[in-house]
Amino acid sequence: MLLSGFGVAQAAPAPSAVILVFGDSLSAGYGLRAEQAWPPLLETRINQNGGNVRVVNASVSGETTAGGLTRLPATLAEHKPTLVLLELGANDGLRGLPLDKAQQNLASMIKLIQATGARVHLIGMQIPPNLGPDYVKQFAGMYTTLATQYHTSLTPFLLAPVITRPELFQNDQLHPVAVAEPMVMEQIFKDIQPLLKPAATKSASNKKRAA
Repeated sequence: MLLSGFGVAQAAPAPSAVILVFGDSLSAGYGLRAEQAWPPLLETRINQNGGNVRVVNASVSGETTAGGLTRLPATLAEHKPTLVLLELGANDGLRGLPLDKAQQNLASMIKLIQATGARVHLIGMQIPPNLGPDYVKQFAGMYTTLATQYHTSLTPFLLAPVITRPELFQNDQLHPVAVAEPMVMEQIFKDIQPLLKPAATKSASNKKRAA
């Protein structure tokens, strides 16, 4: 064991909570270095604000809701999060997949997460209008419907802080550049602040019961 009395730095305390980011390329940091994406920036922001959390970014570029549903159980079992930030659906929308199925998949994921005792924060998206106004409206509405039905908190649109500024996007005009990621992160940080203390408290309580 290393002792501070001998002038050796003590190991950092174990995180009190694990936050799992479960999304697609918009959370994976497509086209960026891993540390530039908003999830690792969120960990730094929370811990600089007095928190003690570990943010696990389990996002996969190109992921659909069906793919997410398939890999979620193993991811939950591996990381045992206290809070899950669920950001999926954009690829379903861009591919014109049936939205009733996407909504069912998201609902199933929310229920799986809640069954573990973890909280869910749902992160919504918007899609371009080329698929027609009805599809676009239904897509945006499914996040609000799910948040209401399953009593989750909600960020209605992940890219809201940057969407009106084309210079904040990569050449594909879909994925933000590095300087935009802190703006996206700050929105998420603001929206999940009410959940952070309960998540940490719940984790500490679970550890005490396990002991």
